[in-house]
Amino acid sequence: MNIAIVGATGNVGRKILEVLEKKELKFDNLYLLASSKSAGTKILFSGKEHIVSNLETFDFSKVKITFFAAGGKISEKFAEKAAKHSLVIDNSSHYRMDPDVPLIVPQVNSHHLKGIKKNIIANPNCSTAQLVLVLKPLHDLLKIKRVVVSTYQSVSGGGKAPMDELIEQTKLFLENKKISSKNFTKQIAFNIIPHIDVFAEAGYTKEELKMTNETKKILDPNIELTATCVRIPVLVSHSESVNIEFEKSFTLDQIKNSLSKAEGCKVIDERQNGGYSTPLEATGKEETFISRIREDKTVQNGLNLWIVSDNLLRGAALNAVEIAETLINNDFYGK
Repeated sequence: MNIAIVGATGNVGRKILEVLEKKELKFDNLYLLASSKSAGTKILFSGKEHIVSNLETFDFSKVKITFFAAGGKISEKFAEKAAKHSLVIDNSSHYRMDPDVPLIVPQVNSHHLKGIKKNIIANPNCSTAQLVLVLKPLHDLLKIKRVVVSTYQSVSGGGKAPMDELIEQTKLFLENKKISSKNFTKQIAFNIIPHIDVFAEAGYTKEELKMTNETKKILDPNIELTATCVRIPVLVSHSESVNIEFEKSFTLDQIKNSLSKAEGCKVIDERQNGGYSTPLEATGKEETFISRIREDKTVQNGLNLWIVSDNLLRGAALNAVEIAETLINNDFYGK
């Protein structure tokens, strides 16, 4: 069984390599693919140098699974070509709402892998991935009616260039020099920007609508969800303030027990200074951390949560590799 990674030189592509190495996923050959600009680059994996090949000329009949980690335009151009020969796991937004493409978080809806039609599986938005991990056990227990989520998203959600820009702007700010923005609509250093992706219907941004639509597709179309997505000056890990309204009453012990048992979740909830998780602690960790668990007294059966997760890992690379693991462990039952 051979594997290919499209976009191997980017943030998510390199993170997929880290996850594959850590998990020791068994495969025969690894092909690293990128644009002609990056072709020839050498990347170290498991103690061996791999040379990056040109995506444009690659023969996908060589591989069984292809990870796409290079953005929507690349997926649009090459994913279906790859899917004629291999099973595609796509990290971009291009296929997420395609009714013939399952949108998967393995701990939440692996049963949707049965009967794959296009030989393509979509990875959700990084903010959605960490959210549904937490919502799933609570929905099973109490049935969710409505979710209000505000995100505090790191700059790595936009790629390497925004990360570099935050570092550069921070230096310029501290040196009292003029700052200009290339990857953001306003200065990001020592600031926050309530705007991610382009504006769409009714004043919402596409990022906010993704969270609504993807949560419905993954978990339950009857859940009502509204989101406000904010970019903050943090390099890695997304945070979310989540308000949930359930159909049933609950105790906080029920909530904590359910979340503590849920795969991929870790409760850190002490009502004292530092008794909660922040982006810094979540970076490099596989779990989604849940803190500040408390009742919302302003609505019947209401709950407030704070969720933090590494967006490059949990929200992208790890989820993609876990999809592959699920397929392998089930003898590609979805194919």
